[in-house]
Amino acid sequence: MNTELTRQLVNIAIDAACAASEAICEIYQSTTVKTDIKPDHSPLTDADKRSHQIILNHLTRTNIPVLSEEGKEIPYEVRKEWEYLWLVDPLDGTKEFLSRNGEFTVNIALIHRHSPVLGVIAVPVSGDVYFGGKDIGAFVRRRGVDVALPVRSAADLRQPGLRVVASRSHMNEETRTFIESLKNPVLVSKGSSLKFMMLAEGEADIYPRLATTMEWDTAAAQAILAKTGYKLIKQHTNEELFYNKPDLQNPSFICLNF
Repeated sequence: MNTELTRQLVNIAIDAACAASEAICEIYQSTTVKTDIKPDHSPLTDADKRSHQIILNHLTRTNIPVLSEEGKEIPYEVRKEWEYLWLVDPLDGTKEFLSRNGEFTVNIALIHRHSPVLGVIAVPVSGDVYFGGKDIGAFVRRRGVDVALPVRSAADLRQPGLRVVASRSHMNEETRTFIESLKNPVLVSKGSSLKFMMLAEGEADIYPRLATTMEWDTAAAQAILAKTGYKLIKQHTNEELFYNKPDLQNPSFICLNF
């Protein structure tokens, strides 16, 4: 894929994410939000459904298949033939949406042969849009201005005072053990993909996620962070996360710059 085509696709993804963000905000600002419970016991709101449909409408014109958290299940026997696919989380942080703390996002990634090559993360409440990928760098669009996200300094796990991103709702014993192995760590947190963007913005140094996530939770962030020096590494190997697997769950990983 050449640079010009990459730019065209990232612009389509940005338009999709921004349109979805507007719809999400309309529902967010309403007095009531209709919520269903999915089979995995997680909440599903009207905002998730509406965002999914808006994004699908935008991405369909690229003639690239779409795999969305809120879309129909697509068998691996079909997916494995795809050279490219869009991987979408229409509303990342539904619990944050329902608690009205503003820490939720729209995530759109383009996957090529199991690797994320571009990503867009829109923040409906603030209006910020993070985007980046192969051949185009990484940026945040804030108040209409695109600001480059610089390559961050590598973190030394032996240094004191590392700022560690820790999930409020997914802190388990394994994560606690990892954090306690560091010297005087400082814990920071946000909801959804904003945890990754804290690394991109220089507000944190490392993010251990030693718990279950899905591919659509991480792909867009991985594409953006790759241009700032960060990698999402499987906990017990030096392999980066890869995508469009038979099982769409991610293994435990650590996001760091090294």
